[in-house]
Amino acid sequence: STLFSNKKKKGRRYVRLSCCCGYPISIFFIVVNEFCERFSYYGMRAVLVLYFRYFLLWDDDLATSIYHAFVALCYLTPILGAIIADSWLGKFKTIIYLSIVYAIGQVTMAISTIHDITDANRDGTPDNFTFHIALSMLGLILIALGTGGIKPCVAAFGGDQFQEHQSRQLNTFFSVFYLCINAGSLLSTLITPVLRAQECGIHTQQQCYPLAFGVPAVLMVISLVVFIAGSGMYVKTDPEGNIMWSVCKCIGFAIKNRFRHRSSSYPKREHWMDWANEKYDKLLIAQIKMVLKVLFLYIPLPMFWTLFDQKGSRWTLQATTMSGDFVSILISTVNPILILTLVPIMDRLIFPLIQKCGLNFSPLKRMTVGMLFAAMAFVSAALVQIEIDKTLPNFPSSSESQLKVVNTYSTTLNVTISPNEHLLIDADYVTFDHQDITVSLNTNPVITKAFSLIKGGRQTLIIPSDPTVMFVNGYTADLNITNLDSIEPSATTNYTLVNQGKRDFVLRHGEQWCEFSRKFGFGASYTFLIPSTVFSDDCESITEVEDMKPNSVHMALQIPQYFLITTGEVMFSVTGLQFSYSQAPKNMKSVLQAGWLCTNAVGNIIVLIVAELGKLPKQWAEYLLFASLLVAVSIIFSIMAYFYTYIDPAEIEAQVRKEQGLEPEEMEKETIEMEEKDEDQKNEQGVKQTKI
Repeated sequence: STLFSNKKKKGRRYVRLSCCCGYPISIFFIVVNEFCERFSYYGMRAVLVLYFRYFLLWDDDLATSIYHAFVALCYLTPILGAIIADSWLGKFKTIIYLSIVYAIGQVTMAISTIHDITDANRDGTPDNFTFHIALSMLGLILIALGTGGIKPCVAAFGGDQFQEHQSRQLNTFFSVFYLCINAGSLLSTLITPVLRAQECGIHTQQQCYPLAFGVPAVLMVISLVVFIAGSGMYVKTDPEGNIMWSVCKCIGFAIKNRFRHRSSSYPKREHWMDWANEKYDKLLIAQIKMVLKVLFLYIPLPMFWTLFDQKGSRWTLQATTMSGDFVSILISTVNPILILTLVPIMDRLIFPLIQKCGLNFSPLKRMTVGMLFAAMAFVSAALVQIEIDKTLPNFPSSSESQLKVVNTYSTTLNVTISPNEHLLIDADYVTFDHQDITVSLNTNPVITKAFSLIKGGRQTLIIPSDPTVMFVNGYTADLNITNLDSIEPSATTNYTLVNQGKRDFVLRHGEQWCEFSRKFGFGASYTFLIPSTVFSDDCESITEVEDMKPNSVHMALQIPQYFLITTGEVMFSVTGLQFSYSQAPKNMKSVLQAGWLCTNAVGNIIVLIVAELGKLPKQWAEYLLFASLLVAVSIIFSIMAYFYTYIDPAEIEAQVRKEQGLEPEEMEKETIEMEEKDEDQKNEQGVKQTKI
């Protein structure tokens, strides 16, 4: 390729390059940058709620709230990024600076997941959770600033690399750009859960969150390096002012002027924006009116995103209470796979068939149907949750206690607990509404002992082979990896988190040792009782107690809800953007993009509020609540859509120009193009242009 011009013109700094495929070389750096950045973002987000739940040990509601607060911030910061790029730094510098912030945030997040940093006693659990929480929150804030700030800049910056005669290549670029977004999402949501399932650590082996978050951090650094590497080849535009700021000032003036003239003595105007006529151009006011019509339709839309973004929070937590090996990996990738499949099917098959049948399936009707599909997805999720609840253990309330008795004595025993309540040996947990109990065993002589149960907890009473009793806390203990060869006599260990499947254990005491293996089910909890004869019978006498049964509802049952929510996304999101862009002037598309992103942010804030304030006792009830709200909102939206009149922005602009005595936009554009062409010929005289 050959460089043949490098100059500034009308706010643009040109560095024109051509290559063998007819595309500027610079766009290849941008495409690779986008793939790596999307891999970094979606990979981190795929395991984020699990990190909150199982590393920081937050409950489901807090984990959900923080997750959606982060997502909401990611959809609010693009407005800030657009203003910085258009009014101050320009797209190139904005992408560079905010990508650095982004990379620092990812690295900070990865460091916060290293449990060994504060694990002084080397028991596998951080000793200072405040440190890890503070570091992870700092990382998430930096990530939100970075990913949101560059979101409105990268695609537009890629479009700046093309000349006006390269419209075909420009369309192909945006298709490839969208493909890279989905490819990055697909691969990252497939890979990072697998990385998390590995075991790693300096002193103790735990689920490998540092690797799951570290790989996205590395990809973000690569993304930044790749983008900087193409610096000398980019077409870089200077900041030319942000249209959003102009729109806000015009609207503000109209409201203020209307308030000043609120008296009935002043004549009414056709539209409240007409009160800005004294200061602002009529064309700008007409354009803002068109935008406001679309933004008014956006008011009900956040409820769709309220349901949609719970794929990464509530539905992920739901999957942790289900069974499935390979399917668990597939579930995390269902959405991007279905997106890549359903978009062309809808565009090329479903929508044309509906049109051929003579049905008026307008964009707003498609969006309404998309909402109903999302509501059906949550009804499906509620039905799955009801099935899950049937298999979950019945945990005690905060005022209750639960006890289970395990007998390892050589003969059958009867256990009586005051007041004269008989317990079945080796049965399930029994619930008590009082703390203090007295346990009696029908041994010879009778053994009686008083105990105080822990409220809100599960405990196991183990009757060993010698006449003593020992308590093991089976519910409230921390989940820790414990070295079996360091257990003291008559001592117990905390629960250790292990992967499902077959696991081997080795017990050692001096020169004596034995090995045994067990197969663990997903979601189950076990206690192993080690007798004094363990080495003489080669570990055969070890008794296994199943405290909680394995999950039995299969993850494949989630596939229908993912299919329904993705169908809703295709009909709602893709159609919504197309409709918005068709109903707004060219120079106002960034305003609509900002409004669209705000609906997503508000939707996530709604989830946060419901999770923290709703506190519904059953998760399936919350799913049905969201589904009902979306059905109600879709009815309101359909009524608003019924009264909406479709417009042609170009025609309205031409009419306003004609009323103002201005030349039509096409003539103005042609005049500017002729002037630029003459300038090009003058500046490029004598320069040989080579095309390869």
